[in-house]
Amino acid sequence: MFDHAWADAFERHGLRYYPKALSAVPFSPVTGPRLIAADHEDRVLLARGAIELTRRMELSSLHVLFAHAQDVAALKDAGYMLREGVQFHWENLPGDGYESFDAFLATMSHDKRKKVKQDRRRVTDAGVTYRWLRGAQIDESALDFFYDCYDNTYREHWNAPYLTREFFGRIHAEAPDSILLVVAEADGERLACALNMIGGDTMYGRYWGTREFVSGLHFETCYMQGIAYCIEHGLARFEGGAQGVHKMSRGLLPTPTWSAHWIADQRFAHAIAEFLDAETEAMDHHIVELEAHTPFRKKT
Repeated sequence: MFDHAWADAFERHGLRYYPKALSAVPFSPVTGPRLIAADHEDRVLLARGAIELTRRMELSSLHVLFAHAQDVAALKDAGYMLREGVQFHWENLPGDGYESFDAFLATMSHDKRKKVKQDRRRVTDAGVTYRWLRGAQIDESALDFFYDCYDNTYREHWNAPYLTREFFGRIHAEAPDSILLVVAEADGERLACALNMIGGDTMYGRYWGTREFVSGLHFETCYMQGIAYCIEHGLARFEGGAQGVHKMSRGLLPTPTWSAHWIADQRFAHAIAEFLDAETEAMDHHIVELEAHTPFRKKT
């Protein structure tokens, strides 16, 4: 949830926006429970309690990001402002799911299926092959290679990576089966890598990087290989991460997300509320427009 404009407005008026209170999964735009309570009334009480704590700490604001629908309802009743966003998720078929990757491709429209096959052929023609590494299959050299790719991608965009090699090593040590590395290789050398997190029946796309450009490599490494893994291992969902309309042509469909916000300064709260009303209306229209351009064949 990007609130840089809000922070800038505070600063331009001589007010402090940071530190702020935040409820979210660190470093991950993942929807999940934020108010741990048995019923709606208790969730509302928790949400109001969080506001009171924010007041006592004299913070500028409180933000609850990527909340479950039941939490969103409670947050709204507790007086928070809601903000709608969109992500792109792939879902397996109900029941037994797709029998194979080809079965998944067969559900796509002719043009989209042709484009996916063309992109995959470019990668194959470049001599790229893939390995899926999970749990004990991931050794220190694989983690080192992933981190080199991760570091390189950030620096190519003029940013310093904010997560350390030790961070990823600790996750692997404490929850090894939660990590899937998709490793691309060519001419016997590792070329690119994507790191995905797995929890329950869902896989979450997180980071990727490459040592050189190959046409179609990004889409294949980050999305097509992820979908193929989900199909082969019976996972129900693949959340490809934040943003990215381009993901639709690979079979990931628009999915609304919600965050909730409380602003202590009522002057700014009023202005932000007006902005969110207009933004939500625009986002609703945007999602409807996206849904009209589904990559899948129309059902008859």
